Parts: sequence; C-alpha cells; structure tokens
Amino acid sequence: MDASVLAAVEGSTAAIGYGLAAIGPGIGVGLVFAAYIQSTARQPESSRITLPYVWIGFAVIEALALLGVAFGFVWQGPIQ
Repeated sequence: MDASVLAAVEGSTAAIGYGLAAIGPGIGVGLVFAAYIQSTARQPESSRITLPYVWIGFAVIEALALLGVAFGFVWQGPIQ
C-alpha cells in the first residue's frame, strides 16, 4: 500500500475504536431502561424503590463508555 493511504487511515483509528466501544454501553443503557419500564409496568408501586438502581446502573455503564474514550486517546500514541 501507498504510505499516504496508511497515514490517512492511521489518523482515524481512535474515532473508529471509540465508535466500536460505544456499541456496548449503548446496548447496556437500553437494557437497563427497558428492564425498569417492564418492572414498573408489572408493579407500579415499586417504581420509586427501583429508580435509584436504574441511575446507578446507568452511571456505571456510562463510566465504561468514558473509559473507552480515554483508552482510545491513550492507545493512540504520541501526536506527531
């Protein structure tokens, strides 16, 4: 391959990596809120009891997404 093509691909690998890393947390957030909606539909009186657990799960999943961003920049290497 030509060196200019490799340089063009190398510059966007961090963005591609984060895009792939965001798939997991996106699915996870959807599952957490879907489970909350389903549990609230089955027992509406328990919605206030389970709501804090929803936000804790959401925060943990989003922390994983932020770790994906951080590791994408760390593994990108030095800026040249």
